[in-house]
Amino acid sequence: MRLGLNIGFVFGDEHLDHLKLVKEAESLGFSVTWAAEAYGSDAATLLTWIAAQTTKIDVGAAVFQIPARTPAMTAMTAATLDRLSGGRFRLGLGVSGPQVSEGWHGVRFDKPLARTREYVAIVNAALRRETVEFHGEHFTLPLPDGPGKALKLSSRPLRDHVPVYLAAVGPKNLELAGEIADGWLGILNDPAYLGEQLNHIKTGLAKKTAQSRPARQLGLDGFDVVASIPLMTGDDLEAAADPIRGYTALYIGGMGSREKNFYNALAVRMGYADEAKQIQDLYLAKQHRDAMAAVPQGFIDGISLLGNKERLADKLTAYAEAGVTTAAVTPFAPTVDERIADLRVLAEALELSGVGS
Repeated sequence: MRLGLNIGFVFGDEHLDHLKLVKEAESLGFSVTWAAEAYGSDAATLLTWIAAQTTKIDVGAAVFQIPARTPAMTAMTAATLDRLSGGRFRLGLGVSGPQVSEGWHGVRFDKPLARTREYVAIVNAALRRETVEFHGEHFTLPLPDGPGKALKLSSRPLRDHVPVYLAAVGPKNLELAGEIADGWLGILNDPAYLGEQLNHIKTGLAKKTAQSRPARQLGLDGFDVVASIPLMTGDDLEAAADPIRGYTALYIGGMGSREKNFYNALAVRMGYADEAKQIQDLYLAKQHRDAMAAVPQGFIDGISLLGNKERLADKLTAYAEAGVTTAAVTPFAPTVDERIADLRVLAEALELSGVGS
């Protein structure tokens, strides 16, 4: 198992702290850093800036939003980032959710599985520098009865294949990730529940021909399982969990509508049905502090790396044994110096665990 670093978004001057963290992660041997986007900072610009100031660590999109870009634009961006980074780019994709897709991008959130399948097919064809002609339910290239013609990407990625990752939560999306992607970007990952999720990915992998995916990737039959994991060190586990409460309450309670919150549904499948309903009720009533307090300590501990070096080592072992190949951590300490210190403890814990690769 390898370590990764999630740096998230840019709200103000966080990019300077992000760079310090990434450089420290690179010196510690972390394999990849992931940047996100919602309706603020975009991932491509941040990753380009990071790649220009690093030399070894991979830079990954977690994720480029599918409704935000045409597949051709995503292929152009991926090819450019791959070349400028010296072959260090990983392309993570996700459909986002109805509120962002329809409210911010003006793209209907309909048939996300079929849309994702077509989108990835076009991106891969373009990155293979094929002349792209596609006739699907959601995408048609070129448009019929007009002046457009089928084109080939004029720039060239450095590698023959840019690895594609899908952010997936529900069972059908997990199956799709196994079928059409090189890796999965998970969230709210508890080793005790990962087996259920990976069974869906294995179903998708079984549908995939050996020729369609490079064998060099890690994990299930060459598949990279990336777990996104909050990180807080310290001997007081309840105190370590407190900074993570806002994150978990937001996802379970407020990341989507009452009718369609994928993360709330995930918490239900993980065995927290009553707690998930209470958290959502409180969050949507704008009682955010009460929603945070309602998140069970056991849930936070299950999806996080909490505690001292020895406890972190045990949890890393549990993740590796469950099938995780990249443990991508989000440090929650309040200052960048404390977050850097936690990354160093984590690197020591990985060495102690003996599951590093």
